[in-house]
Amino acid sequence: MAGRLLRPRAILATLAALAGAAHAQFTVDTGKLPSGAGIDSSSENVDFGDVDLDGDWDIAVADGGDDGNDQNRIWINLGGLQGGTTGVFADETAARCPTVLDDSRDIEFVDFDNDGDLDLYVSNTSQIVAQGNRWWTNLGGKQGASLGFYSDETATRWVGLGGPGSSIAPSQVLGGSFIDWSCDCDFGDLDNDGDLDLVHASYGQAFAGNIPTRLFLNDGDGHFSEFNPSGVQLALSTIGNGTAGLWCEGVQTANTVDTTGAECDIASSSLDIDLGDIDGDLDLDLLHGARIEAPRMFVNRLEGSTLASSAGQLAFRDLTGGVFPAGYSMGDAHYEQELGDLDGDGDLDLIGLNWNTVFFQFDDITLENNGDGTFGSLTVLAGSNSDDNESDFLDYDNDGDLDIYVANFSGNDKLYRNDHTGGSGFSFTKGALPSFASISLDGDCCDVDGDGDYDIVVAEDDSKANTLLTNTTQVPDTHPPYLPKIESLASATAAAADRPVRAHVYDNAPYYITWYNPTTLRVTVDGVALPPIPAMSSAGQVFRALLPGNLVGSIGYRFESADEYGNTGSSSTVNLVGSYGSAFASKYGQATNGGTGGKPGFDALSVPFAGSRCYLALDSNAAPGTATVIAIGTQSLPGVTVPGLMLLNIGGTPLVIANGQLDASGTTVLGVPVPAPVAPGSKVFAQGFVLDPTPTGDLFASSKGLELTTQ
Repeated sequence: MAGRLLRPRAILATLAALAGAAHAQFTVDTGKLPSGAGIDSSSENVDFGDVDLDGDWDIAVADGGDDGNDQNRIWINLGGLQGGTTGVFADETAARCPTVLDDSRDIEFVDFDNDGDLDLYVSNTSQIVAQGNRWWTNLGGKQGASLGFYSDETATRWVGLGGPGSSIAPSQVLGGSFIDWSCDCDFGDLDNDGDLDLVHASYGQAFAGNIPTRLFLNDGDGHFSEFNPSGVQLALSTIGNGTAGLWCEGVQTANTVDTTGAECDIASSSLDIDLGDIDGDLDLDLLHGARIEAPRMFVNRLEGSTLASSAGQLAFRDLTGGVFPAGYSMGDAHYEQELGDLDGDGDLDLIGLNWNTVFFQFDDITLENNGDGTFGSLTVLAGSNSDDNESDFLDYDNDGDLDIYVANFSGNDKLYRNDHTGGSGFSFTKGALPSFASISLDGDCCDVDGDGDYDIVVAEDDSKANTLLTNTTQVPDTHPPYLPKIESLASATAAAADRPVRAHVYDNAPYYITWYNPTTLRVTVDGVALPPIPAMSSAGQVFRALLPGNLVGSIGYRFESADEYGNTGSSSTVNLVGSYGSAFASKYGQATNGGTGGKPGFDALSVPFAGSRCYLALDSNAAPGTATVIAIGTQSLPGVTVPGLMLLNIGGTPLVIANGQLDASGTTVLGVPVPAPVAPGSKVFAQGFVLDPTPTGDLFASSKGLELTTQ
């Protein structure tokens, strides 16, 4: 999400008076966003996130811009915990944020420390005053303090700046960060290890385009070290031609179109970057915008891209010269671009703002993904030929596809309706917006008032109050997410380590809203469903979960994702087999018959490795919802009857006693953590019980005992 830099304002008063035709779809909703002295600023960017985890969307605002250093802001939605009106916001910056004045171009909500709450990352520029980017940590979660309140932890979140392995010159380290000209930074799980890494873009002093974009890898706890396999440390801030490409194959060569891996250009005047899987291999590629030069594409080779063979580890190749059609970019003023599935075919298309610029003609274009990570079908958006700054996708008319909102710095903002009705290709029709005086730098889309449609918050320049455009449709979204691609794992011998598995998740919503969709991995073993396994957004359209590696039997897995309105979509199912050569579970003793459910069955679905989770399944013919108990003890018993209650096959010290109920298929599944210090060969004894509502003897029908041996 880029910001505008150093743009003349002499004609803005006249241009702002130009107004689009009124449109019933949106109204300018004054009074719901904070404004006034000390609040209105040059706002470069807004982002949505649930700061206090109360179920509504709060707002972070990046302030500063061409006017210099200023305070970034937090606006709290007054619904939820606040007990007020959802969609009305209060400025709580003074209470919740560090007092830091900086020249901010972008602000990103991100859970960088993996503790379940949203932290903040701030992209700053040294165009006026030397400074670096900043980390603000949410004090809930691991911090154990006040949820939704932030502390500046910039100095402790960066690791090794200017030291061994860092490409940053020691002279550029400043105030716990490093001097840079950053307009946009994005997060994504670049190396598929389950945490969010950082792509730190730079446009270079005065748009020189000679300072490298850098990658920083997360240690899983929110500390970031530079990924610099080249080992190069720069003498100053710039990178020269012939220098190894830090994180990318080849040597730095400005404006190269080489696709062999011999050359790359990681230092162009980037105001915006985007992460997404363009080639369907389930790792994240990098679309690298450039204001002066041609925008670029770097393909991640972690998983063996069809566009460039894999090195078997995290590695990128500059394939700019091979993925775009001729004429995709002309001139300069390429301020921004977005990736999204515009035709619903399960791959990422793109819109490029001002990608075709000739003199004062600024044309926005769309490019269609050919299905393999290359792009064609270049189309100019009708009526787009004015100096646009930022675009975002939303489904403003709730027809299930992605429409486009365009923030324009020097004229009227624009709205485009997606006319796609099926099949290949797509087109857009320019719509209309209500009249409002704007100097727009960003427009982000979100259902701020919880009425089912997508609203827009516009970041305004030149100390103007930011604008809320409320969608008046008030028709709840009924379109479920779609999950067209899932990673297919091969059959394997059971092991202690879990297996990462990923899927694509698309929705008719902005990508930064889809990231928060509750998404789960659904797993069955021999037809028995395990408890849902949470999946995490890797950013882009990718979600990731861990398939237990110790499962034994016929395994099926699929992903399921729900939007904020409860619409749920599912992927296809992948089937495989988990095997294991040694005995790890054996039955003993007797089972007792229930009056309605018969004798319960009790089995282990996975091998009990130390540090893993062992899944136990109890099944019965009793009615769904019938109460169950699963117990684990330290000894086996030779079938001891507890009169009027149950037959016990376990004894000793009770380690686990878990209550549950039968699901619709007549099963209860319990995942039992096996402590990491447990030595192989250790034994425990388990048994399951099902409540008999019409007992003929004991109150609970009892399974046989199950002897479990750790491996």
